[in-house]
Amino acid sequence: MKRTLSFGRRETGLVLAATCLVAGTYGLVRLAYGLFLPDIQASLGLGAAAAGRISSGSSVAYCVAAGLGLLGARWPRALVVGALLTAATGSLGMALAPDLTVFVPAAVLSSAGAGLASPGLVAVVARSVAPGRADRAQAVVNAGTGPGLVAAAALALVLLPGWRTGFAVSAVFTAAAGVAVLLLDRPVVPRPGREVAHEVAHEVAHEVPRPAGTPSWRPLRTPAVAAALLGAASAVVWTYGRSHVVAQGAGDTASTLAWMTLGVGGTATVLTARPLSSLSPPRAWLLTLTGTAAAVAALGLGAGALPVALVACALFGWGFVAATSVLIGWAADVAPQRIAAATAALFITLVLGQAAGSTVAGVVTDHLGTSAAFVASAAVAVVGAGCGWPGSRRAGADGAPTTPPRVSRGETSRIEV
Repeated sequence: MKRTLSFGRRETGLVLAATCLVAGTYGLVRLAYGLFLPDIQASLGLGAAAAGRISSGSSVAYCVAAGLGLLGARWPRALVVGALLTAATGSLGMALAPDLTVFVPAAVLSSAGAGLASPGLVAVVARSVAPGRADRAQAVVNAGTGPGLVAAAALALVLLPGWRTGFAVSAVFTAAAGVAVLLLDRPVVPRPGREVAHEVAHEVAHEVPRPAGTPSWRPLRTPAVAAALLGAASAVVWTYGRSHVVAQGAGDTASTLAWMTLGVGGTATVLTARPLSSLSPPRAWLLTLTGTAAAVAALGLGAGALPVALVACALFGWGFVAATSVLIGWAADVAPQRIAAATAALFITLVLGQAAGSTVAGVVTDHLGTSAAFVASAAVAVVGAGCGWPGSRRAGADGAPTTPPRVSRGETSRIEV
């Protein structure tokens, strides 16, 4: 009896530590760049276009790290070590940077932590949590991004305008969470500890046989285009969201509260997960991207009114996070025998879209203003929503119409922004 109780406590501790590592690598490090951007620009003389290029470089670093993480998925502890080192080192580098020559590479490096954390934590949780509780544990860990965004905003409220201290605290928190994961990672599944991660890596490297004549990745074309458009449309909010709210007349406190509601909206997707899962992925995509487009447009045109900014940020947080979950279901729908590889491909495509979107948004901002960049991004989101139209049925992996399978909440991946 005592052993069972102790085992339950270790599981709980691991899930908490893994959730904190997601909150740190994503919410407190990678996405905090946009939160602290107004203060960074004032301190280092960073222009809008240059800020967009930094965000693009960070997105590319995330994609490279995610790809390496999938190839090395049989070594989850090494991935966790890599995640805490890159995120913490990059964040600390930003905190100590005397000028842009140090700040830029540190910002890019810090985003690699999120890309390495995702595949590493999926494997760690799968092998260290009893099978009957693994799905729920994965879902809890996956939800760490939303609370991370809220924590980053709360930290900013306390430290404004001390962005350097904010990144330093984020570095320490992320490193501590990573160390805790390593200490609590003890395989309990009744099979070799590396087998779960090995299966993920094997799925990426070796395709399951499929009907002759069916191109390997052809069914992913529509969701891949949709993912890229979501990335391009969302980049303006992640990079310039708080800066735009400040430029429209909101103070530091009000603009930071707006960022906090973004995290609250992302966390609220837990409440809408079941209704969305009852829809086909294309229909759910149409709904979530429509909400995202409306939120981006509202921020672009009405951020001067704080209530509008708060509601728009909350709606954007919900729409973006829910849409990323829909992508996982879409991957399962069109590539049921290659779910892990298909999901990874869609998320990497999404972040590459963000890389392009950040650069373009920066150029548009320099020439036409931030409002124009938001409106243009909303138009991109509308086009992306069209990828789910009419959306009642979609071809499966073999090219035949199928009813989309239900994907358990435990099969979700980390947010990938």
